[in-house]
Amino acid sequence: MVKWILLISALFSGNVMAQENFQVIVNDIFGAINGAYAPFLFWEVPFIKLPLILFIMVSGGIFFTFRYGFVNIRLFKHGIDVVRGKYDDPEHEGDISHFQALTSALSATVGLGNIAGVAVAIGAGGPGAVFWLWVVAFFGMSMKFSSCTFAQFYRIKDSNGNILGGPMVYLTEGLKERGFSKLAKVFGIFFSFATILASFGGGNLFQANQTFEIIKSQYPGANPWVVGVTLAFLAGVVLIGGIKRIGEVTSKLVPLMCGFFVISCLAIIFSNISMVPEMFVSIFREAFSPDAIYGGFLGVLIQGVKRASFSNEAGLGSAAIAHAAAKTDEPVREGVVAMLGPVIDTHIVCTMTALTILITGAHLQPELVGKGVEITSYAFGTLGSFMPKLLLVAICVFAYSTVISWSYYGERATEYLFGKTLGHNAIRIYRLCYVFIIILGPVLSIGNVVDFADLMLLSMAFPNILGMIYLSKLVKDKTDDYFKRYKSGSMKIYK
Repeated sequence: MVKWILLISALFSGNVMAQENFQVIVNDIFGAINGAYAPFLFWEVPFIKLPLILFIMVSGGIFFTFRYGFVNIRLFKHGIDVVRGKYDDPEHEGDISHFQALTSALSATVGLGNIAGVAVAIGAGGPGAVFWLWVVAFFGMSMKFSSCTFAQFYRIKDSNGNILGGPMVYLTEGLKERGFSKLAKVFGIFFSFATILASFGGGNLFQANQTFEIIKSQYPGANPWVVGVTLAFLAGVVLIGGIKRIGEVTSKLVPLMCGFFVISCLAIIFSNISMVPEMFVSIFREAFSPDAIYGGFLGVLIQGVKRASFSNEAGLGSAAIAHAAAKTDEPVREGVVAMLGPVIDTHIVCTMTALTILITGAHLQPELVGKGVEITSYAFGTLGSFMPKLLLVAICVFAYSTVISWSYYGERATEYLFGKTLGHNAIRIYRLCYVFIIILGPVLSIGNVVDFADLMLLSMAFPNILGMIYLSKLVKDKTDDYFKRYKSGSMKIYK
């Protein structure tokens, strides 16, 4: 009881001791959960020595790529045409366009994972980790195609008349159709709870906290409460409008922030163009490090798999929630759009980050060992003292877009779980909690909370990948039919 009194007092008082107690209690609670749950999620598969969840994610990507006949290659160009609006029919049912669905999903993935995550991977696994990041993203394209196609097949209308879709819906409906009603319910509920908790942790608390830490590194006198309230206000303005408002905002923010970041990286790369071939050689050479199979190789592989999974979210199923709202009567078409996500997020943005870090040798600086975004900031600093400040702006935009997109994922999961009982109030309660947590993010030292958020993110992949493997015949048949019609030229073109 005393602990809970301290919790409440810390929230409403400026007492430093009370806030420190609050942080300790929060970390203790989540630390206990992590200690009980993590061993199962990261249990090593015998003879492979790869954590169970990462093994499932890698295996899932390979399975879907072969199952759908390398759809990530066959329909890649078609996906670009769809995003350009060539096949957009304004009369199709849905809330947002193909392009807005892609940018909404990308806004949740393109962010700190591309800037800090890649730096962490290179720092821990060396240049070779980048190769495995590419490989996992290539196979991840097929997983994203699968989940977003399923999301379109099984999407429904919620209590407000908006589109509701994603793994919680297609796992429930798909498995129920095949006679697994109880398992369907368990998978749907488990995925929804994991999504809500992941949105609070990784999609919200972590983003707000790291935004403040980055601001503080450039401006030591920054006030955490001011940063938290400002971010919460800006997010709240967009959240009220739902997916349509999110789609409008992200369709402008994502291209802008990706463009700035890539151009900045290219400036560093082209100014050291003679070093680029050597960097690529080091990436391929060290992907199969001389320590070989049981030592360095597996360490590098695991770093690449982890960072790719967190970077593009392939297999987690979160992006399918946004893509379910796209306007189309062709489910496979939205899957084709979705599979472009890992290319943009990982093969382009993460590669630019990696080359920038490797060329400048930022990951080799002794004072930056074990760091993340600081490594990327150091690399940008080679262009001039003003560049880390511009990077700061980009990171804040990245974090903001992630916050608003993950709120939508959490809302959809909340609607699925509580919409029938609480009605419109379910979303209102979720939004209030979400905005409140944004305010707390910069104030807290989050420690074990981040580990918990990571566990929830990875937990989403369990029911999603296993369920999709069992249901994959449906997408396989529809994909084959779609490909035949596409090659025959029978599809209507609007632009």
